[in-house]
Amino acid sequence: MLDRTRPTWQGGAVIRARALSKVYREGAAELRALSNVDLEIHSGQLTLLMGPSGSGKTTLLSILGCILRASAGQLQLLGEDVTALPEKELPRVRRELIGFVFQGFNLFPALSAVENVSLAMDVRGVRPAEARRRAEELLVEVNLEERMRAFPADLSGGQKQRVAIARALSGDPPILLADEPTAALDSSSGRTVIELLQRLAHQHGRAVVMVTHDPRVLSAGDRILHLEDGRLVREEATGEPVRTPELPRVEAVPSFSDSASSEFRQGAL
Repeated sequence: MLDRTRPTWQGGAVIRARALSKVYREGAAELRALSNVDLEIHSGQLTLLMGPSGSGKTTLLSILGCILRASAGQLQLLGEDVTALPEKELPRVRRELIGFVFQGFNLFPALSAVENVSLAMDVRGVRPAEARRRAEELLVEVNLEERMRAFPADLSGGQKQRVAIARALSGDPPILLADEPTAALDSSSGRTVIELLQRLAHQHGRAVVMVTHDPRVLSAGDRILHLEDGRLVREEATGEPVRTPELPRVEAVPSFSDSASSEFRQGAL
């Protein structure tokens, strides 16, 4: 059982990765999507993962979220080595420790906003009345108290994303992983979502990791990790470069963005 009360969560590194690599093999062909990535993700920070298409961002996010298995390396969540856990334990890890936010919202169209959020608690075994009460609280937290009973078709893109964030918070996770949450939003809605993710990190002490191509969000990140060709090539904090490791150039690998994104969406549900 992973212990979410460990001191490693409060103010420290929630995620530690050492030499993470991911290799896809088909017959004799070998395609390397991620190569020897070392990183630490801290509570209370909004960390951005950036890089061109095919750079390994979504693959890395999927490994951090225990959706994909790394081909090599070690991953620790709250001090526990999850790479050593059997496959049957990973759904519990995701359920207890990680909230997922998707670019496409992934809301059930036949359910209202409050029902979409409460359903995530129903599957965790929370009693219906308590799940409904907590869902309403979460929608108030994301400033959707007036739209609780609206269906997804009647919500704007930004409102749908806030419902999705409320759903991701339903298990009170210390880790929140977001895959391009502002990509389909206009500037105003995108800014609202980013401000919400900042608040969840800074005021609620969560570790928030966000994959993005959106240059509008750069100023919002506490840290920016740049990936190229499956390697972490540069890190910035508060707008200033703090680390630029000397890495050999490697041949560009084919884009895994579609396949990794699909695995990310399916594995987190």
